[in-house]
Amino acid sequence: MDRRKSLKSIVLGSVAGGLAVHGCKPSTGAEELVEAPKITYPGRVPLETELINELQDEQFLNPHEVETLTILCDLILPPSEEFKGASDADVVGFIEFMCKDNESFQPDIRGGIMWLDHKCNTENTVEFKDATEEQQKAILDGIAFYDPEVPGNERPFEVNFFSLVRNLTMTGFYTSKIGIEEIGYKGNMPNVWDGVPDDVLEQHGVAYDEEWLAKCVDQSKRGVIAEWDEDGNLLT
Repeated sequence: MDRRKSLKSIVLGSVAGGLAVHGCKPSTGAEELVEAPKITYPGRVPLETELINELQDEQFLNPHEVETLTILCDLILPPSEEFKGASDADVVGFIEFMCKDNESFQPDIRGGIMWLDHKCNTENTVEFKDATEEQQKAILDGIAFYDPEVPGNERPFEVNFFSLVRNLTMTGFYTSKIGIEEIGYKGNMPNVWDGVPDDVLEQHGVAYDEEWLAKCVDQSKRGVIAEWDEDGNLLT
């Protein structure tokens, strides 16, 4: 299975708005249209902005850890002729921020990098970042898969470490500008609903009432507002 196709399931959103109201000028008593100041959603409330700035001023990962994580993340999501890789989206910068925002990640990330170096030194007499790609992948092959039947707190530390980095890599990449462009997400778009597909209706042994179907799924009547009688029967 194409690893990218199996991972492109991101739900994003953005909010923006404006406001105009009708008003009455007290000085003249004459009713007229008064344009209110436009209000746009800045994306962050002041407290959020302050906290983010504080986090940005801190530094958790040291240069060695940044270099090691960059290699690891690019092994998880490598670039190709068709696609960008993890480092193209600064996934390590995202992991750095997440470690500061959620301090529970810190011992796992730092300890996992130490484990990688120890494992690689033991087997190849070099740190993970200095090993060949073949040697690096050989180590990762041993920790990249876990038994879903085994609870997370019972799995080896290194397995949980790799799972965490993999999840952060995918989240960081596919919520970045280039990741969103890769999956072709264009935001909420108007569409046309033609009702539940026939094969699904048949599977559940149900069917639309023709009268109801004509009133509710007829696209020529999309602008008609539905009305019901006192007994809850659909009129239009």
